[in-house]
Amino acid sequence: MAKIYSQNTSKQIQLNPKQETVDFLLNYSKALRVNCYKKIKFEALLN
Repeated sequence: MAKIYSQNTSKQIQLNPKQETVDFLLNYSKALRVNCYKKIKFEALLN
């Protein structure tokens, strides 16, 4: 039988990212466009 390496933790870790990190990720997600053409996905970064 396969060994399961993941463990459940009862402790939650609170992450506090910097505001510049949050802004970067939001701007990146706004600029990313995924176009589908005949079951092929094309990713375009619109900057």
